[in-house]
Amino acid sequence: MVVLGPLGGPNGGPSFPAVALNNRGEVIAQADTTTPDPSGNGVISHAILSNETGIVRDLGALPGTNFSYPGSIAQNGLIAGLSNNGLLDPLTGFPQSRAVFWDHNLRIIDLGTLGGYASGAASVNSRGHVVGSALNAIPEDPDIAGIFSGLPAAQQVRAFLWQGGAMHDLGTLGGNNAVATVINEQGDVSGFSGTDNDNVINDATGFPTIHPFIWKNGRMQDLGSLGGALAMPGSFVYGPWGPVMNARGEVVGTSNLPGDASWHAFLWSNGRMIDLGTLGGSKSEAVSINDRSQVVGRAYVTDTPFVRHAFLWENGTMTDLGTIDQCRGTAKGINSKGQIVGGLTCPGSSGDFNDFRPFYVEKGKPMVDLNTLIDPPSDLYMDDAFLINERGEIYAPASTPTGESRAVLLVPLPADD
Repeated sequence: MVVLGPLGGPNGGPSFPAVALNNRGEVIAQADTTTPDPSGNGVISHAILSNETGIVRDLGALPGTNFSYPGSIAQNGLIAGLSNNGLLDPLTGFPQSRAVFWDHNLRIIDLGTLGGYASGAASVNSRGHVVGSALNAIPEDPDIAGIFSGLPAAQQVRAFLWQGGAMHDLGTLGGNNAVATVINEQGDVSGFSGTDNDNVINDATGFPTIHPFIWKNGRMQDLGSLGGALAMPGSFVYGPWGPVMNARGEVVGTSNLPGDASWHAFLWSNGRMIDLGTLGGSKSEAVSINDRSQVVGRAYVTDTPFVRHAFLWENGTMTDLGTIDQCRGTAKGINSKGQIVGGLTCPGSSGDFNDFRPFYVEKGKPMVDLNTLIDPPSDLYMDDAFLINERGEIYAPASTPTGESRAVLLVPLPADD
């Protein structure tokens, strides 16, 4: 176990959901500094970069006493994320954020906006192409953009692609708002968008009609839905970021079914959306895909009693990955070897599901609590696991015995050990 940070402050933690670990073992995370937050809310935290050595590099922030957050690291080490710029959005009173890019020299570059007061970067590829969301200058009331971006906004939010030193609006699927969440090495972009009048909220979902998209060769394509009014890449619970698109341009996500009372995981491949089904219950969600088109996530086994397990889907079949101690599971990361990590929600001493554990599993083998595999043993406790790379390194959150949070990198021991 390699502990990542913090930067002198009390806490550190993973950047999730995000592609925060590459196949070179470079990892990005969040760490508290000792610098007081000017707003009076504790201390400033910064994005950090590390690897199996445990040496931490502070990625800093835009000039001033500002917060930064890492959103993605490419296979060649380029990084994208966001930073506050020290100003307030005059329309909302909320701190302005800016999409930023860290180059090979870890120089931070402000990517700007599309004319509005905020932006944030979600993904970067090895060519230095960055995608994310940015506000434009068009006012919007009510705050529909906040539904898409997760932050207060009084202007429209748009998916952007930054390349060649300029930010480009990728358009929408017919609504006013869209967000880009991932870009692959070929330059394919995935995200989600409103499809019509964004100001019309669906009573069943509480959202406008939203569909996932893929942007390729200058064109945004609607990936559709499984019949419901809400569909997006990734999971409804864990969000549309992270490894939700592979090198082939295949996209995984979650879509409501007709009537919007239930939802299923989907794989969009070769121009069609495939319903991945469930493990016997009514619902499922996809979280991650690898370059072999293997999909992982979570699915109901039964609705009554409520049983939910992690799954692996491949070649048209959803496989139950099992559990430990009757816990509920979610698979969150898979590499090309089929090694899978995720998290469990387990019955605690009171019988309530309030005990959290990380797991490692391979198809056909028993699921293992990652806390039992650490050598030498650590006094840190992991409660989840987010990503696993091609070297078998695992990215996870942990906590100290006194309750401080940490991000950790698990490095496989040599085979003869």
